[in-house]
Amino acid sequence: MFQYYFLLGVRSLRRNPALTALMVLTLAIGVAASVSTLTILHVMSGNPIPHKSDRLFVPQFDNGPLESYKPGDRANDQQMSYRDAVNLMAGKAGERRTALFGIGMPLEPERKDMAVFIVRGIATGGDYFNMFETPFLHGQGWAPAADQRGDDVVVISRKLSEKLYGDADPVGRRVRMGGFDYQIVGVLDTWSVVPRYQHLDSADGAFGDEDDMYVPFATAVRHQVDRNGSTGCQGNVEPGYQGFLDSECTWIQFWFETASADRAALQSYLDSYTAEQRKLGRLLRHSPNKLYNVMEWLEFNKVVDNDNKLSVWLSSGFLLICLVNTIGLLLAKFSVRAAEVGIRRALGASRREIFTQFLIETTVVGLVGGVLGLLLAFGALSLIAMQSKTLSVVAQMDWIMLLTTFALAVLAAVLAGLLPTWRACQVTPALQLKSQ
Repeated sequence: MFQYYFLLGVRSLRRNPALTALMVLTLAIGVAASVSTLTILHVMSGNPIPHKSDRLFVPQFDNGPLESYKPGDRANDQQMSYRDAVNLMAGKAGERRTALFGIGMPLEPERKDMAVFIVRGIATGGDYFNMFETPFLHGQGWAPAADQRGDDVVVISRKLSEKLYGDADPVGRRVRMGGFDYQIVGVLDTWSVVPRYQHLDSADGAFGDEDDMYVPFATAVRHQVDRNGSTGCQGNVEPGYQGFLDSECTWIQFWFETASADRAALQSYLDSYTAEQRKLGRLLRHSPNKLYNVMEWLEFNKVVDNDNKLSVWLSSGFLLICLVNTIGLLLAKFSVRAAEVGIRRALGASRREIFTQFLIETTVVGLVGGVLGLLLAFGALSLIAMQSKTLSVVAQMDWIMLLTTFALAVLAAVLAGLLPTWRACQVTPALQLKSQ
């Protein structure tokens, strides 16, 4: 019976192609507008590492001065001082731990046909690669001893490797950056994390390109590599690089990985650490220590801002307007078929059968509108992606949004068809037969 009604619906739509095309186009435009903004929000707010996001934590404590501080004020700084980062790295809390900060250096290629260019990356600990499950194309990360010694080793991206060496495996070769020779120990495969939760303070933000290279944290400090990121300093800072390291300036991101989702032990460790530091005359604000898992960290940093959410609400309102127009078109279409409904009712068709037939007909409109809406959504996302590099990262439709497009189109058509279908079922057969 469903197949029979489906074919009837297709034939009915073909009777008035202009009205059908108008209904399909109205529905498709509303669906495309809604799905385009919803896709961007879906990508931006997605969980970048769902299987362990509840085991990765960012610590936050306030090391600011007492001046102008009021108890209860929120600590807005994402980062920590060098002293705290080194102390936490030396501790045994968590299964893995790493400090990191953005860096930039001039790279001097071996090839004579290439000029010196700037590469940007991260100075971090060796646990970084296992903690964030980075995919390696060649080699691996550096050994723990390299962290302690501050060896001149580097892991580079696949993009940088292909630029310098083509398809060859460069592991073991040396590359000169910032006036020092670094031995390549690994090459990361393409690693597009959206959003880039592990380093939100990067110059490119949460939706920038992947990093060019990674060097040991201690190595970058020893070579006084230029920082590529924000720095917050309060109070006096002694002159020189060592004076900067000894200060309370915050410029380092830190991550813990725990063996389980139980954060109580890690919280207890942080509380004990800050208590010890207060005995040394630091962290005098006594503000509560915080731990943020991945999704909490994204929320704290407002990766998805109110403008993105407002866009979704506005596009949903536009879809609602399109539905209202589709309802009007369906009412007009079904009203001229009153005689047909009267004859079918007189021949024994029940109201339920009439309702089913017309509802399936609106479902056909939804399916066609879904296909057209999907094409329009792809076009809209392509135009959005052309606006900036950041938008090109988030304007990508996955299979979830692909299914959502069809489901939304069919649901919208069914909802729009409920009132016209109900009105069609109220036709009185006797009146229609008498008028013929």
